[in-house]
Amino acid sequence: MRLENKHAVLIGASGGIGQAVAIELDKTGVILILVGRNEAKLEQLNQSLSGHHQIIIADINTNEGRNTIVEQCQQVDLKLYINASGILDFQLYDQQDSNIIESMMATNLVSPMLLCQRLIPLLQQRQEAAIINIGSIFGSIGHPGFTAYCASKFGLRGFTEALQRELADTNIKVCYLAPRATQTDLNSNAVTALNEALGNTTDTPEQVAYEVMNIIEGKQTQHFMGWPEKLFVRLNGLFPSIVHNALVKKLPIVRQYAQR
Repeated sequence: MRLENKHAVLIGASGGIGQAVAIELDKTGVILILVGRNEAKLEQLNQSLSGHHQIIIADINTNEGRNTIVEQCQQVDLKLYINASGILDFQLYDQQDSNIIESMMATNLVSPMLLCQRLIPLLQQRQEAAIINIGSIFGSIGHPGFTAYCASKFGLRGFTEALQRELADTNIKVCYLAPRATQTDLNSNAVTALNEALGNTTDTPEQVAYEVMNIIEGKQTQHFMGWPEKLFVRLNGLFPSIVHNALVKKLPIVRQYAQR
């Protein structure tokens, strides 16, 4: 897909993964619409890029925020929509704040769906276009301590899969990328300690951005990052009891770090 002098809207551009994706996209000559809530981070990111990009300070969880994004996208030759938004809360579900649960479901699933719905007509006007949702390995594997987060990412994966089939006869390529644990500010100290205790490998945002570019430039529409994580995804689909038993054995460690 040729991106030079075309427009791409990047939701969650002020986050760790979003910033890394922006840096890689900037190298292609694409014109970015960088969307986020942290103005200082977006300004700093924009100054580090070589192209002439736009910044939108908007909250996708509000009608006003989504309207602002759509109105700006209507003014350009929009070719690519990348959803890198997301929030994470590591907590045992019966102890989790209900407001945080609602916020996770909105940010990780409902708001990206609503925004995507309004951008599809714009993308359909192009000869070729793409939608890329950045989900999580936890969108395929239910993990204790991350129940609500998993629910939001399972939903995002299901949404992307269904939309991909619904738009299969159009010009829009719909893609899903599932990173494993990644070094971003989303991780609390407890999450970092849990990953270390469980021996989980943690990728960099740059590694995730590399896979985003592979999806844009290639024919692949779905990719799960990391080994043995991608094996666990397949096992969980075919033999869920194997993954269930493995994770249940780790439950005492999860409870220990969730209660910190």
